[in-house]
Amino acid sequence: MKISDILPDLKYTESGNFFMIAGPCVVEDFAICDQIAGHVNELSQRYRIPFIFKASYKKANRSKLESFAGIGDKEALDILKGIKRKYNIPVITDVHTPEETYFAAGFVDILQIPALLCRQTELLVAAAKTGKAINIKKGQFLAPESMKYAIDKVVQSGNRKVMVTERGSMFGYNDLIVDFRSIAEMQKFNHPVVLDITHSVQQPNQVTGVSGGRPDMIETIARAGIAVGVDGIFLETHPVPEKALSDGTNMLKMNYLEELLVLLLKIRKSLEGL
Repeated sequence: MKISDILPDLKYTESGNFFMIAGPCVVEDFAICDQIAGHVNELSQRYRIPFIFKASYKKANRSKLESFAGIGDKEALDILKGIKRKYNIPVITDVHTPEETYFAAGFVDILQIPALLCRQTELLVAAAKTGKAINIKKGQFLAPESMKYAIDKVVQSGNRKVMVTERGSMFGYNDLIVDFRSIAEMQKFNHPVVLDITHSVQQPNQVTGVSGGRPDMIETIARAGIAVGVDGIFLETHPVPEKALSDGTNMLKMNYLEELLVLLLKIRKSLEGL
């Protein structure tokens, strides 16, 4: 299965380029989402890269109680729907409970299962039954081979529109590492495989209660992922990451995105015919 089978209206899938899921970590307000979506959409058009806009309408897995969790469910989902209409692009957001799947499905094209919830059977089945495309992020604790069963829960519930995302595995208590063999292993399931190039450089569970990150390693992770043939990349980007309301320490600064994409396209081009 290809991304064009999952999202038939996604632009530029005939280009042969990787697809891109990109946006801020969380919906902060319309202005930020619009600024990011507009910039990335322009790059998508310029380089013919299929683009899906992402933002969490709320954050349910924060380390500290006082961490920013969202501006309000309906308000945030309305913003995502507005971005979809303005730029004619698909949008994706996280869901955390079966009840959320039914609610969020009315606003977005793709429901994303967070890595920490990828084994939650009721959540996967409920998401499948909405008929929306589903992106399952591989748990930091899970072997890539085990993602077969997460996919099966969705497919056996009547929905074949599934993709999976690698986002690193726990390395000790406060770091992640990407095993690039997992991309090839998960591609055996015949569903699109995505590499999350920003959460993969996250340093979670810090003693401060705020995750750290190594954004200087985003390019390294991305280059390796494209080189091994990943189908798509996932990234969080922001005009001023240090002012982002969530996950700013591992985001890509928006002004750096074009340079990164040009490099990745060159790597992709070099693989043609191999």
